Amino acid sequence: MRVRSSSHAQTIAAASLVALISLSCDSPTEAPTDVQDAIQFGRGNGAPTGSHYNLNIIGVPKDKDADMTGNSGHRIFVDLAGKTRIDLKKGETFQVLDANGTDGRAEFQLPNPDPDGDGETLYSVYVRALGKPGGNSTTTTCANDPVTGELVCSTENLILIRDKGKSTFTKADKYLLFIFADLDGDGTAEKYPLFDEALEGYYWDYDNRGLKLVQMRFYYN
Repeated sequence: MRVRSSSHAQTIAAASLVALISLSCDSPTEAPTDVQDAIQFGRGNGAPTGSHYNLNIIGVPKDKDADMTGNSGHRIFVDLAGKTRIDLKKGETFQVLDANGTDGRAEFQLPNPDPDGDGETLYSVYVRALGKPGGNSTTTTCANDPVTGELVCSTENLILIRDKGKSTFTKADKYLLFIFADLDGDGTAEKYPLFDEALEGYYWDYDNRGLKLVQMRFYYN
């Protein structure tokens, strides 16, 4: 009986993984991302181990025509250059509600990260920049003040830069799950978690400057 070499078996397994992922993706451009993610996970990429929800924010050069409202994929398409508003909706689970942000607006559902208001989150989010080196993005959490009607954006901005070499995850709770703002006018920015009743209409203001992929992972603490 001929015994296959381990390298040959690994080649077949890798090919099967690529084929499986390619069948499950909405777009051919997503397959390399998922393959890379499968290979990198657990190999010192800066993210915790364990189950998580994965969200990809994909920068594309052309607008999408398809209606992606209610789409269940783990990705949101945004313009490769320009701003996208990602509306945040409170829910029991993580879910993309509108994946097409190339029209200027997308929608993402996520649980209340700090229902007790004690500054301790139920889950954490880790982020990294992927894709061709050179792009960068800035994400700012914003909301509306129901008292004054004014737009309030956090003083803390998440800046991601795709440099050459390996990209590692960074914890981003401070930037994506909270707003730091001086609502009472005392000269000091207070900390408000997503969906705090002091504000309403929470969203991420995503300003893209050539970054092709941002990967987010949400882990329960």
